[in-house]
Amino acid sequence: MKYLLVEDNLELAEAIASRIRLDGHAVDHAATIADARAFVNTGEYDLILLDIMLPDGDGRTFLKQHRAAKNLTSVIVLTARSQVSDRIGLLDLGADDYLTKPFDLDILEARMNALVRRYRGKVASSKLQFGELTIDQKTRKAYRQDKLLALNPTTYTILEMLCQSAPEVVTREDISYKLWEEDEPNNDVLRSHIYQLRNQLDKPFDTQMLITVPKVGFRLESSN
Repeated sequence: MKYLLVEDNLELAEAIASRIRLDGHAVDHAATIADARAFVNTGEYDLILLDIMLPDGDGRTFLKQHRAAKNLTSVIVLTARSQVSDRIGLLDLGADDYLTKPFDLDILEARMNALVRRYRGKVASSKLQFGELTIDQKTRKAYRQDKLLALNPTTYTILEMLCQSAPEVVTREDISYKLWEEDEPNNDVLRSHIYQLRNQLDKPFDTQMLITVPKVGFRLESSN
């Protein structure tokens, strides 16, 4: 595995990088947004650890551009901001997870491993089809009416689960366990990811596919 660490605190960066190397993985370190962009443009990574407050700008700008470029590499944000609205805002921009500083390196390692297991497992070569929705599991891309949906790894995983079970309901608990296993965050995090998925799957189209089943979960509905 190869990770990109974007962190300007050299003491913290060395501690994180040492833990990653101890686990047998490679890591590149960027202390600025400019360096991070250079690494991403020339290499491929399994996971990005991204600080928000960087010397040459806000890491949220990097994250927004990262997702706008259709880059699906998972991102864990490292932030000193503890307000719920700040953390939800990061998820809205495309972060898969976040940790509030200061944090325990064991917790960071567990979060990293969970994301890597989720996205580096064996990928099926088949396609899923439900109504206007098509999912190519080999490329991890989803289309509605042949229009590519701009999904991050988390919203892709949710949509894949819904499509595999469609038109049956997928419970909130099943989605949360798939995404975070035993380390489930609060309900606002899942709500934010569902909001982002709905913006891609439903907002540009005439009919709604993503249906909320109150107090239970979500399902897909086809108009075909």
